[in-house]
Amino acid sequence: MSKKRPGGESLPSAPSTATGPSPDHEVPAATPAPDPKRWWALAVIALAQLMVILDGTVVNIALPSAQRALSMSDADRQWVITAYTLAFGGLLLLGGRIADLVGRKRTFVIGLAGFAAASALGGAATGPGMLFGARALQGAFAAVLAPSALSLLATTFTDPKERARAFGVYGALAGGGSAVGLIVGGLLTEYLNWRWSLYVNVPIALAALLGAPAFLRDRSGRRSGHLDVPGALLGCGGLVALVYGFSEAEPRGWSSPSVLTPLVAGVVLLAAFVWWQSRAASPLLPLRIVRDRVRAGSLATMGLATIGMFGVFLFLTYYLQVVLGYPPVRTGLAFVPISAGIVIGATQIAARLLPRTAPRTLMSSGMVLAAAGMVLLSSLTVHAQYVTHVLPALLLLGLGMGLTFMPVYATATAGVPAQDAGVASAVLNTVQQMGASLGTVLLNTIATSATGRYLHSHVRGPDADGATLDQGMVHGFSVAYRCSAGVLLLAALVAGLTVRPSKDPS
Repeated sequence: MSKKRPGGESLPSAPSTATGPSPDHEVPAATPAPDPKRWWALAVIALAQLMVILDGTVVNIALPSAQRALSMSDADRQWVITAYTLAFGGLLLLGGRIADLVGRKRTFVIGLAGFAAASALGGAATGPGMLFGARALQGAFAAVLAPSALSLLATTFTDPKERARAFGVYGALAGGGSAVGLIVGGLLTEYLNWRWSLYVNVPIALAALLGAPAFLRDRSGRRSGHLDVPGALLGCGGLVALVYGFSEAEPRGWSSPSVLTPLVAGVVLLAAFVWWQSRAASPLLPLRIVRDRVRAGSLATMGLATIGMFGVFLFLTYYLQVVLGYPPVRTGLAFVPISAGIVIGATQIAARLLPRTAPRTLMSSGMVLAAAGMVLLSSLTVHAQYVTHVLPALLLLGLGMGLTFMPVYATATAGVPAQDAGVASAVLNTVQQMGASLGTVLLNTIATSATGRYLHSHVRGPDADGATLDQGMVHGFSVAYRCSAGVLLLAALVAGLTVRPSKDPS
């Protein structure tokens, strides 16, 4: 027997437990009764997801104020962001396997409590080192929290229609949390101070902690076995080395030994990690998870989507504040349309269509919409108007992200055995985090290089005036936006070619 994953993919059903005498009539396998508290569980999981995603950008707008308050150098300020992404991206696979071995509900609670404590520590920082350490702790606890949250969601909702609705909410938060972080960061920085961009996580975590014991139910998975320590060292070490190398590329240049050495080391370590996982008795990442073509295609789509999308937040923040002169709050509020588009695309369009529409159709359509939004942004000038030029692009980007992220989350976690749910969720989160880090670094390097070439060809004297500098900045952003559009179109192609069942006649 088989059952259908959303979009028509066939999944093996649970083996029948019936022992009746008639061989002509197969008795359906018993399925677990739906959890009566599952929608309250979704609210708890959504709070945790919002906090983790939001924290990737909430500090961005507060960073200039934090730099002044803590006497942070220009060279060191990047570590406020990089310390978080290094720990988060590098430890996600380990966090996912811990969730499978120790218990997803237990690791969820531990991750929440640790994240809240690290946020309070960062808000009370008295120097740069204390803030960097707190941000690294946030990333480490997020690496435990994120995969356990997604795997709890995947094992709580098994009905196709309810699963689509639940992942619609989750996808909306996953895509919109970054934009919400910019809004919240602007409000907190302007009306309170930069420390509240970290303190804000404490009440969110406490609310989720109060609901977790009452509403979360951890379906049984594997509770025996041991942690793959060599795999953890190779995999986490390789990811950390890659993220570090990418983060150093902009200030030092791609040819610097400080960039090439960690990048090469990261590739070697990850190659060794794959080799070891094919031989380990209890692998950190069972390779069967990524050998499934539909799942691999979903992961590739997510990686390319985040590479192409994440630069928009960085570039638009600078465009609105530096070129158009927006204050922090107005800059944050300018991102509301992209959040609204994500929510509508994920919950009202994708969630309704997924039970009867192939996931690849939604993913490819979403990426084409997002690419169109990027093309609109590439035509911005120093005199552009928000309503007529920026707003349409943000709406297209939001709808495209919502249409893409929701089916990716649902498809990449479908059909995974319960004992592997945590690590499968961790793989998806790792791809998203690494894509965001790589996209930000690469697109920023492209934009900076294009700006430099523009100024070199347009400045005749020793210095450029403000108008020329703004034009050079906007030119660099336009080049980066066009590159983003190309990456998003590639994501649409990958989804269309790979996210299809093996017996799909179309």
